[in-house]
Amino acid sequence: MSRAPRASRTSAGGRLAGWLFVAPAVTMYAAFVLVPLGTAAQYSLYDWNGIGPSRWVGLQNYVDILVDPRRLAPIGNAFFLIVFFTVVPVCSGLALASLIRTLRSRGLAAAGRTVLFLPQIVPLVAAGIAWSWVYSENGVLNQALRTLGLGSLTRAWLGDFDTALVAVGFIGTWVLTGLCTVLLLTGMGKIDPSLYESVRLDGGNWWHELRAVTLPSLMNELGVLVTLTTIAALASFDIVFITTRGGPGTSTMVPGVEVYRLAFTEREIGSASAMGVLLMCLVLLVVLPIQRFFRGRA
Repeated sequence: MSRAPRASRTSAGGRLAGWLFVAPAVTMYAAFVLVPLGTAAQYSLYDWNGIGPSRWVGLQNYVDILVDPRRLAPIGNAFFLIVFFTVVPVCSGLALASLIRTLRSRGLAAAGRTVLFLPQIVPLVAAGIAWSWVYSENGVLNQALRTLGLGSLTRAWLGDFDTALVAVGFIGTWVLTGLCTVLLLTGMGKIDPSLYESVRLDGGNWWHELRAVTLPSLMNELGVLVTLTTIAALASFDIVFITTRGGPGTSTMVPGVEVYRLAFTEREIGSASAMGVLLMCLVLLVVLPIQRFFRGRA
């Protein structure tokens, strides 16, 4: 008869210990994520300059963003950057990881991983400044083109309406390719070599190995990379702000920089908050289907 109450007390004590264990993390998450998110959602319903009295406008700030092509343009630019932040790094990372895996020299493989991963540990501010020098009129890129006799192609890459967004995108490719390569290479190390041998015995080539063995075995890693890089593209700020600040004109304006401009330049706190909330919803709408897709094929 005494065992049930004792078991109940033990179970209750275990639950209490579990709650005490996660309580600090929950508190920090609420303080630094949930509370700011709720505050932003509240501010988005007002017309406020950050100092004076506020005026209730309801959902008007959201309507103004959704019906104004100038406010929607940053969202289109962010989706365009997905090509350079996600598609190109993941594809090139897969190719480079396959190449490194085939290297018989462990020293060369380790050196390749180190060199490729270096951009990932460089602060984005420093990377943006360095690439601004590379893209300048007298930068390394234009000097190389002149040396090759292609001087007619030189231009101020970050100051040209036609090339600025693409130039910014290549910076994102440079930063994220190393992360994709290292993570995919780690995933390839877990694949049983006998699977590749079976494909070769059946007369398959590298394409058959990639399609039948490598890709199915890397679905978890690919899901993580596509999620991270897509979020990096949609929520990009550092690189764009350092290199172009959304210019020339609004050709490289992205939601993160637009939020900064509205809040600290135009003093439109309500509109900036609404743009931030829409950006969060946009990230969720894009990322959740991606995770479901890769989870279903893992």
